[in-house]
Amino acid sequence: MDSTSRVEESDRNIGGGEGGGEGPSSANTAMEGGRSTASAAPPSRYESQKRRDWNTFLQYLRNHKPPLTLARCSGAHVIEFLKYLDQFGKTKVHVTGCPYFGHPNPPAPCACPLKQAWGSLDALIGRLRAAYEENGGKPESNPFGAKAVRIYLREVRESQAKARGIPYEKKKRKRPSSSSSVTTASSASGGVVAVEGGGDGEGNASGGGSSSSAIGPSPPTAPNTTV
Repeated sequence: MDSTSRVEESDRNIGGGEGGGEGPSSANTAMEGGRSTASAAPPSRYESQKRRDWNTFLQYLRNHKPPLTLARCSGAHVIEFLKYLDQFGKTKVHVTGCPYFGHPNPPAPCACPLKQAWGSLDALIGRLRAAYEENGGKPESNPFGAKAVRIYLREVRESQAKARGIPYEKKKRKRPSSSSSVTTASSASGGVVAVEGGGDGEGNASGGGSSSSAIGPSPPTAPNTTV
């Protein structure tokens, strides 16, 4: 039985009701409704990007010499992957001897290398960390959440901040204050007190979010990221 037959059979069962069926027109209407529901929710840009990133990483493992399996992948291999992506970067990172080292807006071009920006790598790791667990990986063995990867990203952030003269400010979580502002309104029948809440906290950059950064088309084409 093909997929269309299964859809039609399912629609007949749903449209039968208590009277044993409502005829061909009702079955067709139900079938069209089922198809529109199935195609009504395309994946978000974040989900599409996460899938492309995941496929690119799996392709990288297959092309690795020697080839690597996902089960044997460690934080060191993830760092290897991030360094591999640098060759496709578009962010100018000045070396120590460059006259524009630490200059946020260099007045002229230089021969310093192009690399992946820290923000793009940070967002990429967030998406791959989520994809790993969505594809059956255990959180405790997630190589994208390894301590070595976090240290590497922090070093990249600090080095690029110095080289580019652009400080990266760490986002601070907003905590509800115990001393919330209180507005008191008096009336003839007594006082009415309204308390304003502290609001929700902000997540960190590695959660991925809906990022527009991309590491390139689907494998085996090499990734490409800009910030």
